[in-house]
Amino acid sequence: MADSSSGDPATESRLTPQLTAAGRPATVTVDAINEHGAAVQACIPGEHPLTLYLDKREIVTLMTLGAAPESLVLGYLRNQRLVARLDDIAAVQVDWETDSAAVTTRSGNADVGQRLQRRTVTSGCGQGTMFGDLMESLDEIDLPDDVRLDAATLAALLDNVRRQDSIYKAAGAVHGCALAASDGEILMFVEDVGRHNAVDAIAGQMWLKNMRGGDKLFYTTGRLTSEMVIKTAQMGIPFMISRSGLTGMGHAIARKIGLTVIGRATGKHYLLFSGEHRFEYDGAPAKAGSPA
Repeated sequence: MADSSSGDPATESRLTPQLTAAGRPATVTVDAINEHGAAVQACIPGEHPLTLYLDKREIVTLMTLGAAPESLVLGYLRNQRLVARLDDIAAVQVDWETDSAAVTTRSGNADVGQRLQRRTVTSGCGQGTMFGDLMESLDEIDLPDDVRLDAATLAALLDNVRRQDSIYKAAGAVHGCALAASDGEILMFVEDVGRHNAVDAIAGQMWLKNMRGGDKLFYTTGRLTSEMVIKTAQMGIPFMISRSGLTGMGHAIARKIGLTVIGRATGKHYLLFSGEHRFEYDGAPAKAGSPA
């Protein structure tokens, strides 16, 4: 699978924002009683409020593990289209004493008020929110069509996810998202209390690294809602895979923009819902409308 994007990120000169490094431990230990009536200690995920301020204007409070707050904030701003370019951001300062993340831009953000006037409460865990018109930028999304995913690579990705060390295995109660290379190798794996937080954190890391999505695979443990479909497409990633299912609106949007979506992917089972032209069975392209 080849990347259709051009340009070498290493040669592009960019202004890099100043970032704190305020990650918190992802889990805490608490007392519990097991099925035998014995007192035990249990590992559970942390959950912390983080209020985001953009140029001193309060935007939203995110509930998060707090393991990668700076990446979460950057990805949130990118996916909500509240800041157009990473160069526009001067600093991201996370302070857990006040449970806040202060983002300072280089020239202010005059139109943010207009975007905040229209918000949609999504079906994300904990009720996510997307600002502005959900559909307004769909026609601007142009995903590459010269990349392919075959059944063997999909199987390799699923196996790599299964082998991944995770908070879920130790403590449960979290969602995970992974960014993978064209061969199924996992490049980033992020867990949080909501899958929309996890995808935002990956988007933030991609932004910082100037990483293109055209030859990447995106995996999530959660259901594929309209919000998740839009965020994946906004990152320029043409492939979206989940062990869970796909909502009706997510399906309609995926087919409109040509995103290749695979759901219910566990073991050898999966369902190909859209973007059939990029998927190959044993070297042969999938046929539109054929069962996966």
